[in-house]
Amino acid sequence: MSVFMPHFAPVVVLLFLGTIFVLGLSLLILFYGAVRGSAFFAKLGAGAVVTIAAGYFLLLGGVSLASSEQTLPPDGWKYFCEIDCHLAYSLVGAHTAAALGPELQQTWARGKFVVLRVKTWFDPRTISARRGNRPLTPNRRKVLLVDDTGCSHSPSPESETALARLGQNSTPLTQPLHPGESYTSDLVFDVPKDARGLRLLLTEDDPETRFMIGHENSLLHKKIYFDVDTAPPLGKL
Repeated sequence: MSVFMPHFAPVVVLLFLGTIFVLGLSLLILFYGAVRGSAFFAKLGAGAVVTIAAGYFLLLGGVSLASSEQTLPPDGWKYFCEIDCHLAYSLVGAHTAAALGPELQQTWARGKFVVLRVKTWFDPRTISARRGNRPLTPNRRKVLLVDDTGCSHSPSPESETALARLGQNSTPLTQPLHPGESYTSDLVFDVPKDARGLRLLLTEDDPETRFMIGHENSLLHKKIYFDVDTAPPLGKL
């Protein structure tokens, strides 16, 4: 199972950039009318700004309200658009522990540690004809573990340091990669012992995505999660 975020990404990006361009042009007309004392150009610019902005945000909100929440199985892929290519993410496995690290240097959880292994793959089938084999540095990612009460938990830096002391080979999510390459990253969360119904939210962390039609970061849009409870066990770390 594969899902794309956002759907029809090239169209969404072009619509976003086109709207910014037309809004900028309308503001210039408004500014020109104000400076020259021209009521015609001032009204034309102001009317265009209000109409374009209102239309865009109505479309943004309408698409968000029509969206539905999804939870991907561990073998599902979540794709993100990088303009001329796509990166895909999948949940490989999960592990829970009360403590992490070598026997004499263990870090204990406040509740329980949840270790998630995520695979990043540069799908070579999604690159444009002109792109070539250049490496790609992924955009910033936001990672949260959400329980059945709606509480969100961020990765624990101290726990990830403890995991690294075990010699686990974890690659940062920002590591560049060439078309066809992949790597895995271990994410560690410290959650309450009674946390249930855990789901992983891995999404983009760029502010402009909040204003892109159909993006899960936009206002009121539903999210796409990975199901942690059905993830294969990673075994002893």
